[in-house]
Amino acid sequence: MTSDDLELVLAWRNHEEVRPYMYTQHEISFSEHASWFERVSQDPNRHLLIFEGNGAPLGFINIHQIALGGIADWGFYTDPAAPKGTGGKLGQAALKYAFIHAGLHKICGQALIYNERSIKFHLRLGFQQEGIQRDQHFDGQKYHNVVCFGLLASEWQMSI
Repeated sequence: MTSDDLELVLAWRNHEEVRPYMYTQHEISFSEHASWFERVSQDPNRHLLIFEGNGAPLGFINIHQIALGGIADWGFYTDPAAPKGTGGKLGQAALKYAFIHAGLHKICGQALIYNERSIKFHLRLGFQQEGIQRDQHFDGQKYHNVVCFGLLASEWQMSI
């Protein structure tokens, strides 16, 4: 991802089909988004990626190494208008990047309990559910549980 991608990624992030499943659910302003990008793009432990299909941008991936030994969190979303099947391709490409290119040992994911698509997505990619954080997210009105997932490089290698 480069600064040239900011407007496109922000449009995806603020889309009504994406925003309700994020921890930050307000509509993000361009200046807030640009400040975030300026800060995180300087972090050597962060990988900000644009997923493309047939040369067209179709999704965003954020991989953040959070601990020594190659332990990372990930987040992602696709263009809401992307063709069916884009999410699975994005997931496989992101995991290949994380485990082969970046040499990570483990990818951790989280999904709000009501985000059934993300929960099923993680399980389809081979992630193991590692727990549920009870009332972990407050959306301003209500608390929600968060489902935690993990995938080891050795598990991913067995699935390809």
